Parts: sequence; structure tokens; C-alpha cells
Amino acid sequence: MGYLDLSKQELEKEYGNLVKRFEEIKGMGLNLNMARGKPGKEQLDLSLPMLDTINSKSDFIGEDKMDCRNYGLLNGITECRKLFADILGVDAENVIVGGSSSLNMMFDTISCFMTAPAVEGCKPWYEVKNRKFLCPVPGYDRHFGITQYYGFELIPIPMDDNGPDMDMVERLVSEDDSIKGIWCVPKYSNPAGTTYSDEVVKRFAALKPAAKDFRIMWDNAYCIHEISDTPDVLLNIMDECKKTGNEDLPILFCSTSKITFPGAGVAAMAASENNLKVLRKRYNYEIISYDKLNMLRHVRFFKDYDGVLKHMEKHKSVLKPKFEIVLDTLDKELAPVDIASWKKPHGGYFVSVDVFEGTAKRTVALCKEAGVVLTGAGATYPLGIDPKDSNIRIAPTFPPNNELEVAMDVFCTCARLAACEKILNKQTLFVFLVCRLDFGRILYAVYDIRMYFLINSILFLLNISVSIDILLKKFYNNSVTVCDWMFVTELF
Repeated sequence: MGYLDLSKQELEKEYGNLVKRFEEIKGMGLNLNMARGKPGKEQLDLSLPMLDTINSKSDFIGEDKMDCRNYGLLNGITECRKLFADILGVDAENVIVGGSSSLNMMFDTISCFMTAPAVEGCKPWYEVKNRKFLCPVPGYDRHFGITQYYGFELIPIPMDDNGPDMDMVERLVSEDDSIKGIWCVPKYSNPAGTTYSDEVVKRFAALKPAAKDFRIMWDNAYCIHEISDTPDVLLNIMDECKKTGNEDLPILFCSTSKITFPGAGVAAMAASENNLKVLRKRYNYEIISYDKLNMLRHVRFFKDYDGVLKHMEKHKSVLKPKFEIVLDTLDKELAPVDIASWKKPHGGYFVSVDVFEGTAKRTVALCKEAGVVLTGAGATYPLGIDPKDSNIRIAPTFPPNNELEVAMDVFCTCARLAACEKILNKQTLFVFLVCRLDFGRILYAVYDIRMYFLINSILFLLNISVSIDILLKKFYNNSVTVCDWMFVTELF
């Protein structure tokens, strides 16, 4: 039976049991982390043989007949461009292979258009007052951070099971030429695991933006990260844009950061020749060449696209049990009490959970207190502001399975406890923290005005002296430490 269907007495009993369980968990001294989508050790070990593909006795000459130890080939070595072309479903001529981070390439792209017109006749974005960027939510905090850094107003776009609300996207971009782009994780989106439907991709390709320099930042980070035997299929946006004459709209990104080694992988982007011309001009000043030895190392390890897919099957065998642990625990612990909802992705790196409205921050805080670190509540929304305070991103990949089981038990306990608090109105309503210093007494008071008048009136009428120490224990279950106490009546 759901918590909202319980009587107050039944819910109070449940709350008491959860508080007891929470105290037991705190006594375990846990130190677990589900904060970021990092590959676990077992995944990292899969790529160790790659380190042996190049050594001091290796041939360093690539397909371009150039010594990969030296300068040159700003676009990257040909064989690596071909590999990423296959991964992204584009022509190799449209690919630039960069350093280890696709996020870096995204930042550079935005930075480039800030100072150089993306389209001839348009202003650099820094000259556009009140410039805006669309942000599907829940989404990737680092995407939002880039455009926030450059002073864009961030406009949240709701997501459903098909992708972003395209009615809203179409209306906004057609009416406002200060909107310069949109962030997209089109396959197994971060964090919801949503894959954009064919209709959504086609509508993106058919957009008619008021801004000629509007760009779709198509971060296909999880394009081959499957955990299901029935993987999602994403329509090729570049092909669709060619059909509509909008080849300049999308800029595609991906990397091997979660395929081989984060920080030591290879990143790539693909775009039209018009976009690449602008971007290459910037890169000519920024860098002479990226790490071609690492490109060569990756190509010799994978050999071809089929080799990449075979490697990803190994990742799948590691990740699938982790996602099963998360989803099974949610089904067992949260589904019966009806205080949360979540997606069951077919791939990617995350599980998106919407806990009881108004309790995400409290849930994350309780988890931290219990020794489990999560991605901060609100991180999946621009500026860290989740209007419903409900979305939490679960990252199951890094912890070993036995630790993941414990972490999910803690998460569910904290989500249930936070929901009970919310329903029973047991969260902090009235706090007095009193500090006695040598030079006098300083009082810090944070209170809900309703509770202020209620408690003040009751105490006055009854002429009761109650210590703050006792009051806090009564209302907050010892969650607030009192440095020094005085009688409440002294405050009034």
C-alpha cells in the first residue's frame, strides 16, 4: 500500500521503523560513491591489452604515411577518422578526431561561435544580447555548465519517452533569433536513458530557426553503450538533415572515454563542411595536432567498427548485472510504497529516479549522512534548480556489485524516510541554534513563521519553559546539534 494511502498512525509507525533502520545504517560506517558515471575497475581492465599495441619497437607510420610521433594532421589520422565515421554513421571527411574529451570539443565549439560567426553575416554570439540555449530536462549538468559559463540564459525543455517536447522547441526557435542552440543526448540520454524517436529526429532535422546560426549540439555519448538484448535504434540525424537541406544544423560528438580509459580515450566530432571550416580556423590557432599515438593505439586495438562492437559486448556483460541490481531494488523497495518513479533504460550509464516531490535534496542529504554519495539533487536541471525537487541520477557503474547492493538499500531507505518526513511534516520547521561566546550570546534563528506563532502562543499561554535542546530533539530527531542551550521563553 502506498504511503499516501496509509493512516497517520500507520505512517508514524513506518517512520519510526525507518528512523531506526537509518541509525543502524549510519552505524555501519559506509563510504560508498554513486556520484558520477565512471567505469568500474572491471570495465577498465577490458582495455588493458590496448596498452601493449604500441611500444618502443612499434611501427609508428599510419595510413597517411606520417610518423604519428610528430606534428601534423590536425583532423586526426585517417584510420581513426574512418573508425569514428562508422560509429557516428557519417562520412569520414566530416570527422575531426581530437583529444581525450568530447566535452572539451563541445566547449571549444561554443567558444568558437562566441568569437567567430558560425554563419557569414551573423554576429559572434558574445555580441548577442540576451542569448539563450535550450536545455532538455532532466539532462547533463556539464552541458548546462558550458552555456552558463558563457552567459546564456538556459531554457528548460521537458522530456518525455520520445525525447524533448518538439512543439515547444519548434515554437521557441522559430520565434526568437537569440536562441542559438540546444543540447541533446539523443541515445540513452543522461540521465533518463531515453532514445529520441524517429519523429523527434525528423522534426529536429526539419527545424526552421529564426537564427541562421542555430546549432544542435548532438552529444551521442552512449551510441554503442547497450545493456539490453533489444537495443534502441536512433535515426541518423545527419542523413535526415541532408534530406531537409539543413546539413549545417547538427554538430555530432562522441568519445571512447567510457569505452577504453576516461582521460586517455579519443574524442571526435562530425559536422558539415561549413561548420568544420569555421572550427578548423580556430583549431589552427589552438593546436598543431592532437595525440596521434593514442589514435593509432586505439585503431590497432579495435582494428575496425566490428572490433568496437565486440568490445562493447564485454562492457555489456559487466554493466547489465549492475543495472539489474538497481532496478530490482527499486522495484522491491520503492514500488510497493508508491513514492517514486523511474525509467528502465536499454543502455547508457544512468537510471533516473523521480522521488516523492519535494524530497530529492533531503534524500541526497540523508544518503550522504549514511555514507553514500550521490549526484547532487538538482544537477540534472539548469542552474541546479529542479522545480519539483524530485529528480535524482543514479550512477551504478563504478561500485562493485556487492557495494552497489548496499548503496541501493541505503538509497531506498533514505527516499522512503524523506517521503515519510514530507507527508508527516516532520522536516525542519523551526530551528534555533544558540551559541555562547566569551563576549556574549549570539542567537541564530531560522523558522517557519507558522510554527513561530504557534509555538510562541502555546508556550506563552501555558507559561512553560522548554529547553531548546529538548525542542530540537522532539522536532528533528537529534539532527541538529546545540552548542549551548537556553530556555525558549528567553527568545520571546
